[in-house]
Amino acid sequence: MKPYVEMTKEELELQRKELAEQYKEMQERDLRLDMSRGKPSLAQLDLSMGMMDVLSSKDDLTCDDGTDCRNYGCLDGIHEVKELIADMMEVAPDNVIIYGNSSLNVMYDTVARSITNGVMGSTPWGKLDKVKFLCPVPGYDRHFAITEYFGIEMINIPMTEEGPDMDMVEELVSSDETIKGIWCVPKYSNPQGYSYSDETVRRFARLKPAARDFRIYWDNAYTIHHLYDHDQDHLLEILQECKRAGNPDLVYKFASTSKISFPGSGIAALAASPNNLEDIKKQLSMQTIGHDKVNQLRHVRFFKGIHGMMEHMRKHADILRPKFEAVDNILERELGGLGIAQWTKPKGGYFISFDSMEGCAKEIVARCKKAGVILTGAGATYPYGKDPHDSNIRIAPSYPPLADLELATELLCLCTKLVSVEKLLAGMK
Repeated sequence: MKPYVEMTKEELELQRKELAEQYKEMQERDLRLDMSRGKPSLAQLDLSMGMMDVLSSKDDLTCDDGTDCRNYGCLDGIHEVKELIADMMEVAPDNVIIYGNSSLNVMYDTVARSITNGVMGSTPWGKLDKVKFLCPVPGYDRHFAITEYFGIEMINIPMTEEGPDMDMVEELVSSDETIKGIWCVPKYSNPQGYSYSDETVRRFARLKPAARDFRIYWDNAYTIHHLYDHDQDHLLEILQECKRAGNPDLVYKFASTSKISFPGSGIAALAASPNNLEDIKKQLSMQTIGHDKVNQLRHVRFFKGIHGMMEHMRKHADILRPKFEAVDNILERELGGLGIAQWTKPKGGYFISFDSMEGCAKEIVARCKKAGVILTGAGATYPYGKDPHDSNIRIAPSYPPLADLELATELLCLCTKLVSVEKLLAGMK
């Protein structure tokens, strides 16, 4: 079929009639499918069930250094889990603080601490007239929710396949001292699945911020979340690059096991320079005596080391890979060559970024919902929920069974074609 923009009005009218009939048939199927969040599937959760058996009431819950995991202590985590998570994060154990179950919680706390107490002796953000954050877009909605909650002004930074537009980042950061941070998902980004190039990482490390309390919020959520064994993206390690560039304190690096073990029951961590860690621990010591060391020990004894964790992630990939490939195959079959949509083909992570014709995304999502498929809300991948082009839709293939996912993707394609035809016809009047 030729591109829609090359069709005559009569051809488009015929298309609309046929598509409307197909859509009505879909509505009559009474679907109830939810693709709104990037949750692991039941099969993925089952991979970690053995973790429930590695500790029992008869086990010794003492660490190698004699720490009793049943008791208070170890503010920054037991040594064994610091080694495991440090290997996952590609940093030294001494650069890591182990937290509770959620890296998002750690990021929230990091922003909150900056507002109440400042960063390494700087003026608390709460005492400033204005605070701004840079937000690569499309991006992670929960990042944007944190900064919006605290009243921080957000500035859109366009994403490229190499990462954020670094010319724009460098200019803004160096010229505006009210800019205090930037959100980053540097590997298999949410939602596009892009990984920052070596040059992008080096340019981040060489930033010259006007604000001495500027920090890069480096959320490496998908650090080992590959779909393929031999076709993987690789990311330069940002702490080392910052140290080489003479900016050791420039970055906070976040990660967790939320999509490795059990979401909501995993382990979160922050890696940073010694100066940053000293500053953070002052607040942390007021907040807690230590996080869940029994859970930390459970993870160590289940994975046994980074090699065990990587083998575990291959099992995740075996479940996820067919789903991502199915979505891509259906999109290509139904929409390829029509000139009304484009999408990413990530090598890892949890999302596919789908772009419709401008001004169509909200209506596509609404039509899908009316036919029984819930997608992430259009606009969610932009600060304040406002996509200036109304084109981006985040596809989350992980949770539904494969047959349901295929059906939901076919409905997305049908709604995309129908809304696109209607928009083109409206423009002909």
